[in-house]
Amino acid sequence: MNDPARDRAALVDRLRSRERLDDERVLDALETVPRHEFVPEERRDRAYVDSPLPIGEEQTISAPHMVAIMATLLELQPGDRVLEIGTGCGYHAAVTAELVGAENVYSVEYHDSLAQAARERLAATGYGDVSVRPGDGKQGWADHAPYDRAYLTCAAPEFPRAVVEQTRPGGLVLAPIGNGRQRLVRARRRADGSLERETHGAVRFVPLQ
Repeated sequence: MNDPARDRAALVDRLRSRERLDDERVLDALETVPRHEFVPEERRDRAYVDSPLPIGEEQTISAPHMVAIMATLLELQPGDRVLEIGTGCGYHAAVTAELVGAENVYSVEYHDSLAQAARERLAATGYGDVSVRPGDGKQGWADHAPYDRAYLTCAAPEFPRAVVEQTRPGGLVLAPIGNGRQRLVRARRRADGSLERETHGAVRFVPLQ
């Protein structure tokens, strides 16, 4: 990888031609965040290939197009308070931080080692105000609720009840839903706690732990 900024710009140009990727704020965020800094060193030559990559603990960094699709579906705006379940390497949280402000992003990671590494990586790349903690993502992070938006970077059989309850009425929740066959589902929380759902195509994510 000779010029990360050039490779990143070329990736974003390719993404612009894809269906559903027409939010310039989201594309600008992808062009700003240095994905290569979040990829294991031995895989950095593939940092700007539009595909997921292993990051350890049987987890992956999501493909850039999927991060862009999820950010677009969440309709993220500056100042939105966002809960992320599944920090991984921290890349998705950094893109979210570009859109809402790093101080508004709260991320829960199951693996202590990944949480610590992500916290350090986010700080080193200018996103140190993102809050990361190790824990059971199915329980959300009640201390900072209610959230305007919540999303899972891992597949679950159903939206975790705690995550839904920690999202404000009218807020959006987004996750890969399903065992085996997964669908990307966006849901708006109604005042009574029920969900108004939309399905946005087949996806493949590692399972929520």
